[in-house]
Amino acid sequence: MKPIILSVTFCLFMLFSFAQSDRYAAAMKSKLSLFDSAKTIADLQGLSDAFVRIGDAEKTQWQPYYYAALALSTAGWMGTQSNDFDKDGNAQKMNTLCDKAEALATADADKSEICAIRNMAATQQMMVDPQSRYMTYGTAANNALKKGMQLNPNNPRMYYLQGMSLFNTPTQYGGGKDKAKPVFEKAISLYNAEQPVGFNPRWGKQQAATQLALCQ
Repeated sequence: MKPIILSVTFCLFMLFSFAQSDRYAAAMKSKLSLFDSAKTIADLQGLSDAFVRIGDAEKTQWQPYYYAALALSTAGWMGTQSNDFDKDGNAQKMNTLCDKAEALATADADKSEICAIRNMAATQQMMVDPQSRYMTYGTAANNALKKGMQLNPNNPRMYYLQGMSLFNTPTQYGGGKDKAKPVFEKAISLYNAEQPVGFNPRWGKQQAATQLALCQ
């Protein structure tokens, strides 16, 4: 009788696991589809909160916390010109979410994606006052970029972000369109070769293509 009981228990466990996995996949698909329709900072903050709830319920997946941070990053870019937006507080929340994602990520490629978020968090904090903050947050942004490239040299998002940094750096300081162009070209090449699976990140190709056109 015991083997039958154990077998039934195992089957029930597997059914619960599959149901939980199905709920997770459905929740992730639903929220990811809202990125394109999120038009305001409040929309993105709400979307971030929704991803956190998914992550807290699932407990084993790094992607929900990653996308929660990515939503706040998008909100951060929207808020760069606003005096009412708490840029430092937003970036700190992004890094806290990165900590949660990093604690669950096991592959170097996954950790590389998290470095992209840390790069954007530091960049946004630097932009509050570039002249006085460059040594602190500019260095942090560069370090996140270098680490992400080391963890996965084929991550196109790292090259997109590097290209953005060069594009927005004055030529007298080693930046400009000519320096950014080959980096955007490399990013596009890597995007074309990329084959993301599951809920792994795939954003940035259109942005990279737009920036490359501006370098022509």
